Amino acid sequence: MTRNFTIGQYLLRRLADAGVHHVFGLPGDYILRFYELLSRHGQVQHIGTTREDTAAFAADGYARCRGLGALAVTYGTGALGVVNAVAGAYAESSPVVVISGAPGVRERHENPLLHHRFGPPARQREIFERITCATAVLDDPLLALRQIDRVLQAARIHCKPVYIELPRDQVDRRGGAIPDDPLALPASDAAALQEAVTETVEHVAKAADPVVLAGMEVHRRGLQDTLAQLIEHARLPVAATLTGKSVIGERHPAYLGIYEGAMGAEVARQRVEASDLLLLLGVTLNDVDLGIFTARLDPTRMVRASQDEVVIRRRRYPQVYLYDFLPALAAALPRRQALPARAVAEPGTEPFPVPGRPITIARLIKRLDHALTPDTIVVSDTGDCLCAAIELRVYDRTKFLASAFYTATGFAVPAALGAQVALPDRRVLILVGDGAFQMTGTELTIHAAHGLDPIVIVFNNEGYNTERFLRDGPFNDISPWRFEHLCEVFGPLYGRTAGTEDEFEEALEQALATTDAPFIINVLLSRDDPSPAMRRLTEHLRKRIQG
Repeated sequence: MTRNFTIGQYLLRRLADAGVHHVFGLPGDYILRFYELLSRHGQVQHIGTTREDTAAFAADGYARCRGLGALAVTYGTGALGVVNAVAGAYAESSPVVVISGAPGVRERHENPLLHHRFGPPARQREIFERITCATAVLDDPLLALRQIDRVLQAARIHCKPVYIELPRDQVDRRGGAIPDDPLALPASDAAALQEAVTETVEHVAKAADPVVLAGMEVHRRGLQDTLAQLIEHARLPVAATLTGKSVIGERHPAYLGIYEGAMGAEVARQRVEASDLLLLLGVTLNDVDLGIFTARLDPTRMVRASQDEVVIRRRRYPQVYLYDFLPALAAALPRRQALPARAVAEPGTEPFPVPGRPITIARLIKRLDHALTPDTIVVSDTGDCLCAAIELRVYDRTKFLASAFYTATGFAVPAALGAQVALPDRRVLILVGDGAFQMTGTELTIHAAHGLDPIVIVFNNEGYNTERFLRDGPFNDISPWRFEHLCEVFGPLYGRTAGTEDEFEEALEQALATTDAPFIINVLLSRDDPSPAMRRLTEHLRKRIQG
């Protein structure tokens, strides 16, 4: 390839090639030239946000739906504002491209007292090295285009954020020649792959009750269809971890529910822990997915395929990648006998609403479960809305998004912006606590400005209820907001308050029928009404906190 591109042009071209057609963020002087270029680009559009951290959350939501997301901010105050959200994307294996404008190469040396500086020029890159899998400072035109390819490829290989620093005087510089094709994903060791697949098939054939436990890495690798093919061909029951929720459609007849050790559904716990062969596919072994270490999983009855290795009982197969192992296993497994009609029973159908009855979290979730459609994306914040959402049965694969491991409060509203921009033909349902909404709910104005139509359910229990159940005190209380009146300042927006079941039913029906603007329902909940999952979680956490 000849030198036909400037550095800025090439970066935008490679983002578009990777399926990134929107970049989130807000302007600052060091990123303005790149923004000017972006504003004229035909394939990549800028989506302005109200804050830097919400831009990163939005890019995270976008990445989970499209395979890669991007944000662009200015140097120093802008880039440091995204650190927490990018750290969350790293923890949750979400490939987000952080583009930071920077002082020009010459002015770094000639004008050391530039604004937004907080130390030596390399200090910001050093910070991002800790929360990304690859970094690049594009200060050498001869190397810049290759560096862009290297960093974007790293995001693809590792499913982690990457950092690109773009000095403002380099945006229009011509780059050096690069290879015609980007680097391919690394291939598994062929002999190890074949041996791992053969041994796994042998163990499945001998097992009386094999069960699949699927996790987050299946989603991040885009292997949901392959997982479904394996389940349907081999006729295996499947459970999901909390961080992998909706990695398979949750109304699939083979689906057992969420496994979280003693904290999860009893049906899933019994089937997973009693299985004589457990196939852990893309599962990350963290305390959330292990039910605060209440999981009872026997390594001697386990095949665990993670991002870059397969472990069968106590035998390791390094350099066997999940994206190679899962398709090979799906093709090799023999067809088994049919499953029962459903692995779990349908939930009860108690009439809703009961006029005048105060709304509870359990009843709220059951009503929302009935309202879900195959086109719904559910985006949940942390806290009791996440615990309660375990009971929701999302139709489509990977249409439930949450910061379930890093548990970043304030994730949902901006992440939902990224999700709906990425998948504009889907309707987003946002579950968020009143405290979390006060942190990042201003991003609902961006939803409104772009004509998006999310339904926002605010779990309003007057503060940080998760912490109340861990250690109560006035520090968990927050200032009351009248969320239903935000339409007066947020632009095109509808709002209702609901304290009873019939009030919620009326508000939800109106929200479902409203598709020209966001709709927020302020649900008034009792402080002493946790979901069953939240009660189990806080009981275990309280013991650890009190030591």
